[in-house]
Amino acid sequence: MPKTRNVEPTLRSVVASPASGTQTQVLTLTIVFHPDTRRIGESTPFDKPGKSNTRILGRCVPCFKPLGEGWSATALNDRYVSMEALRLHYSRGEIVITRDSSACRAQVGGRELNDEVRLSRAQLAAGVPIVLGGRIVVLLRLLSPLRQTANRALPDKSMLGGSAYMAKLKAQIALLAATDFDVLIRGETGTGKELVAQALHAASNRAAAKMVAVNMAAIPATLAPTLLFGSARGAFTGADKASAGYFAQAEGGTLFLDEIGETPAEVQSQLLRALQQREIQVVGGPIRKIDLRLISATDARLEEQSCDFKAALHHRLAQSEIQLLPLRQHPEDIGDLLLTFIDKAVASLGRPPIFPLAESPPKLIAMWAELFHQFVTYQWPGNIRELDNFAQQVALVSELGPVIPELIQLRMAGHDTADKEAEAPAATSRALTSEDYSDQEFLEGYKDADYEVVKTARQLGLSRQAVYRRISEFPGLCLASELSDDQIRAALISYGDDLTATALRLRVSRVALRERIRSVAIPVAG
Repeated sequence: MPKTRNVEPTLRSVVASPASGTQTQVLTLTIVFHPDTRRIGESTPFDKPGKSNTRILGRCVPCFKPLGEGWSATALNDRYVSMEALRLHYSRGEIVITRDSSACRAQVGGRELNDEVRLSRAQLAAGVPIVLGGRIVVLLRLLSPLRQTANRALPDKSMLGGSAYMAKLKAQIALLAATDFDVLIRGETGTGKELVAQALHAASNRAAAKMVAVNMAAIPATLAPTLLFGSARGAFTGADKASAGYFAQAEGGTLFLDEIGETPAEVQSQLLRALQQREIQVVGGPIRKIDLRLISATDARLEEQSCDFKAALHHRLAQSEIQLLPLRQHPEDIGDLLLTFIDKAVASLGRPPIFPLAESPPKLIAMWAELFHQFVTYQWPGNIRELDNFAQQVALVSELGPVIPELIQLRMAGHDTADKEAEAPAATSRALTSEDYSDQEFLEGYKDADYEVVKTARQLGLSRQAVYRRISEFPGLCLASELSDDQIRAALISYGDDLTATALRLRVSRVALRERIRSVAIPVAG
């Protein structure tokens, strides 16, 4: 008779996938401006409550706090804000914001709110600024909540911004800094790629050595071997002494190759060998081993066929990768960044602080609130670098009160013609086309952008050419330049020379209409 064995029962199989890193988005409020400027950057989840579809935004609710543990939450607590300034009602995936006639003034999405406004999920994903009582600016936006990670502090305090995105970025930097992996930093121009490289180096075990920064776009192909790998004495005419290249200068530390996507094709093969073997060929000299960490950065799309970049080098550089978001995709950091940049610029000018206090005159506070409101509604094609530049110009001219220089106002109004990235669609699995939007969706997007082509292109992720083409094909739409003098005169008379109302009626950009009516012999009030 066979022996019986004590066999444990088979357990149920487990099927799992690695975490994707994405989470359900939560409606969040962030303070962009507050009379107590220390509170700029505080936030609170403001999502659908359990038993009611309505939330209140007012003086005493909700409570805000800085991101992270150990902070107490505090309401807005401003006497100019009504106890129930606004009601937010959830309805079929949209938010309906209502204001009682007795409540304090409020602007939603740049427009005065008299009764109610309906916000789509797309608008909430982009972020909707709200001004309460002319003194407080908050941003209503759908955000992914911060996933808890190991607490790793960065020694470099130059990484500004207190949003969930910045917290995740700092955590990623700290995680990679603990390794010796090569890192490729990607992002649009002005997103702070070199700043991230410096933070990586400062938090690494190579921080005691130096970081050598090189702009690859500025290196001629003929000089690249010498500049990168060095040369021996007598290697070529005029080489009366040996020269250490950038790789040797960064020995023991970090070599940062900025604009790596602009590396000449003939230099890419030399770089690949140096990185794979961790050895360099000195011009006219021996092959030598090198010990360093390589960090590279680019705003180019290296995967595209139009980009003449070797796939093997791309994969070697991207042993680890950090993707930086454009500023328009984390606008909740704008208030904090603007506050810091203006303070820093004012201090560099040798002036006392210019920001108001909570007890400052109401008009002064309202002026600052409006400045922050204008800045948070701008799309920032030049990203953080452009914000810093604008802040310096504001600081220079704002002595008795906040002033936005005229050139900045023009650029914010859509007169900036420089940066091609401003019209490039956001990186997706494929480029969006105007056909991806129904007539109704396009018209709503065009209206939400105040009938401005540049703003519409950015918000819908289209090129300007696609927007122009859709306008030309859309019944009843045209550009301000295509309107007849009679059409403009009739509309101005109908709306009492109110330029804003006239532009809305004609469904054209207010700025473009102002330019156009210079040829129309009717005075304009606004």
